[in-house]
Amino acid sequence: EGAESTVVAEYEPSHGRETAYQSEADLEEELLRILESQGYERLSAHTESELIANLRTQLEKLNDVRFTDNEWSHFFHEVIASSTAGIEDKTRLIQEDNIQILNRDDGTTKNIRLIDKVHVHSNRLQVLHQFEEEGGSHPTRYDVTILVNGLPLVQIELKRRGVAIKEAFNQINRYQRDSFWAGSGLYEYAQIFIISNGTHTKYYSNTTRFKHIHEMEGRPATGRSQKSSDSFEFTSWWADGRNHVIADLTGFARTFLARHTLLNILTRYCVFTAEHDLLVMRPYQIAATERILNRILISEYDPKKLGTPDAGGYVWHTTGSGKTLTSFKTAQLASNMDGVDKVLFVVDRKDLDYQTIKEYERFKKGAVNSNKSTKVLADQLASPDAKIIVTTIQKLSSFIRGNPKHDVYAQHVVLIFDECHRSQFGESHKNIVNFFKNHQIFGFTGTPIFVENAKQDKTTKEIFGECLHKYLIKDAIADENVLGFLVEYYQGQQDVDTMSPKRMKEIAQFILNNYDKSTFDGEFNALFAVQSVPMLIDYYKIFKSLNPDIKIGAVFTYAANESQDDDKTGMGQGFDDDKVTADELQLIIDDYNNMFGTAFSTDNFSAYYDDVNERMKKRKKDMEPLDLLLVVGMFLTGFDAKKLNTLYVDKNLEYHGLLQAFSRTNRVLNEKKRFGKIMCFRDLKENVDAAVKLFSKDDNKEEFEPIIRPPFKEVRKELNEKMIAF
Repeated sequence: EGAESTVVAEYEPSHGRETAYQSEADLEEELLRILESQGYERLSAHTESELIANLRTQLEKLNDVRFTDNEWSHFFHEVIASSTAGIEDKTRLIQEDNIQILNRDDGTTKNIRLIDKVHVHSNRLQVLHQFEEEGGSHPTRYDVTILVNGLPLVQIELKRRGVAIKEAFNQINRYQRDSFWAGSGLYEYAQIFIISNGTHTKYYSNTTRFKHIHEMEGRPATGRSQKSSDSFEFTSWWADGRNHVIADLTGFARTFLARHTLLNILTRYCVFTAEHDLLVMRPYQIAATERILNRILISEYDPKKLGTPDAGGYVWHTTGSGKTLTSFKTAQLASNMDGVDKVLFVVDRKDLDYQTIKEYERFKKGAVNSNKSTKVLADQLASPDAKIIVTTIQKLSSFIRGNPKHDVYAQHVVLIFDECHRSQFGESHKNIVNFFKNHQIFGFTGTPIFVENAKQDKTTKEIFGECLHKYLIKDAIADENVLGFLVEYYQGQQDVDTMSPKRMKEIAQFILNNYDKSTFDGEFNALFAVQSVPMLIDYYKIFKSLNPDIKIGAVFTYAANESQDDDKTGMGQGFDDDKVTADELQLIIDDYNNMFGTAFSTDNFSAYYDDVNERMKKRKKDMEPLDLLLVVGMFLTGFDAKKLNTLYVDKNLEYHGLLQAFSRTNRVLNEKKRFGKIMCFRDLKENVDAAVKLFSKDDNKEEFEPIIRPPFKEVRKELNEKMIAF
C-alpha cells in the first residue's frame, strides 16, 4: 500500500498500550493533541452563532467565494438548516447532493460544495472540544466534535478507562433525543459516531444510532419497519490491512482519524442506501476495494498486463462479512476510473442474479444494468451509457458464442466474479479470457477452491491469480461481524437406507417437535437441506401428513438445466422424467398458494422463487413469513437473511458447500441470536472439522472453538468436572 491507503497495511504502535487510569479529561486532551499534530485546527466556539459564523468562513474558503449577508442567510436557512430537514435529508446532502446552488444577489448562480469529493485534501478539518448546547430538552455538552468545512460530521464520545463503551453509545442516544435537533440542528449532520474508553474504540453510522433510538422507543424508523441491526451489536472495530484490531484510542486516532483516512471514508467509503441507511464500510472491505482499484490503476500505466492473470486477483472474505457491499463499491469506483469502459459483475445462477441486483438497487437505485436475456446483455455491452452490468455467466457465455466479433472485446473491461465455483466455470472462463483482450478479472469468494477441495476443478488461484486480501471466518467471529455455529448430531434412527420412510418420518417429527425451541417460538425460521429432489418430495409429503402447525414450503429446480446441475449440491439429481418433477413441484406451489393467497405456477417459477425469498427474510410486516423451507441446493449459497437461525441437514456436505450452507444461519441480528444452529441427521463430523480447518487456515483444534461451539453435553460435563474439582 502507498502512504495514502485508507487502511494502513500494518499498524505498529509507537509505544505500549496505555492501560493506566486516565480520566475523561485526560483522554480528551490526549486526543486533541494527536489531532492537532495531524493537521486539524483547534476551534474555539462556545455558541451556535460562533459555529454558524465559522461554517460560513469555511465554505467561503472551500468554494473561493464571499457570501453577502443576504446570500448567506438564504443559503443557510433554505439549504443547510432547512426547518423541514431531518437526519436523513442532511445525510443525503453530504453523501449524494453535496453540490448545491447559491442564488446570488446579482441574479447569477454558483455551485457550492459542502464537501469536496474529488479533491479530498481541499476539505478543512477542525476539532471542537466541550461544545455546549443550551437549546435542547436539557443543557448538553459534547466531548469532541470533528468539523469538515465547518459542518460537525464526526462526533466522539469518551468515557474514562474502565467504563464500558456501551455507556458512550447510550450517551449519544440521549444527545439525539435531547439536543442534536436544537437550534439550527447542525449536529444532525453527524455522519459517524466514535465511542471510546481509551482501551476500546468503535465507530458506527448515524442511521445505526438513529434507528436504534426509534426501536428503543417502540416506533418504527423511516425506511424499515421492524427491529433489525441498528443497535450496539452493529458498531465496528477499526483494523489494519492484516485484520489486527486497533482498539486503543491513540492507535485509532493515528489511523482512522488521519486526515486522508477520515476524508476517504466520508467521501468514498460510505453508501447511503435506497432504504435511507448510511453504511460506513469496515476496514477489510475498504482494504480489499483499494487493492483491486490499485491493480486497475497499475494496468493504466502498464497496459501490457491487461488480459493476463497478473492484472487481476481474488478477495477471500468469509461468507456473511458483506462481500456484496464491497463488490458494489468496487464496481462503482472502478466504473468512474479513467480508461475503464465497463464493469461486469458476473454471478453463476439466475437466483443470485436476482439477489445481487436487488442488493445493488438497495445500495443505489439505478446504479446497475440488469438483463433478462442475452439480447438485452448485448445491447448493454454495445452502449457506452451502461457502465456497470450485472449478469450471469450463462448469459455472458451465450453472448460470446453468438458474437464472435464485437467492439466490446477491445475495450478495457473489468469483470468481477462472485462465488463462481461450479464445474462449468472452467469452460466459460476460457472463452472470456480468449475473447475479451483487455480484461481484468477479479473474484470474490468466502470459500476459495484449494487443492484439497478442488476435485477435478482448477483452484481459485489458478483462475484468478493471487489473493489480494483475506478476511477469514475466525476474523469475522472475533470482530463480531458474523456468528459461530452450534453443530449437533441427531442420535435417533440410524437406518443405513437414508430414503427409508421410517427414518424420514422420525426426522420430520423431530424437526416439528423441536422447531419452537430452535427458533425462539418462530421469531426466527429454518432451512432443511436434503440430498436430492426425490428425497425433498418424499419429506414434503411426510411433513404434510403430520399436520404441522408451522408453515412449510419447498423450492427446487425441475428443468434439465445445465446451469443448475452440481453433483456437490445434489441439484442435478432429479427424476428421469422432468414432467413428474414439474407436476410434483406444482402440487407444492398449489399448497403454497392456498397458504398465502398467491397464484404461482411452474410457468412463473421465478416469481414463486422471489416470493419464497421475501417470506424467508421475514422483513415485511404485511407479508406472512415461511417457517421452514425444504431445499436441495437453492438458498444454500448467496441467501442472506438475518432472521434465519437454524439449518437442518440430511445431505452430504463437504468443504465449501458445507461452510456456505452453514453460513446461511450466522448473520448477526440481536442479543438473542448468539450462534447459527445446525442439526445434522448424518454423521458429518469429519467433514465439518475438515472444512473449518481448510477455511480458517489453522491446524490448532482450540482455534475451532469460536467457529464451532462445543455441544451442550460437553459443556455440562466440563462444568460438572470443574465443580467436583473445586
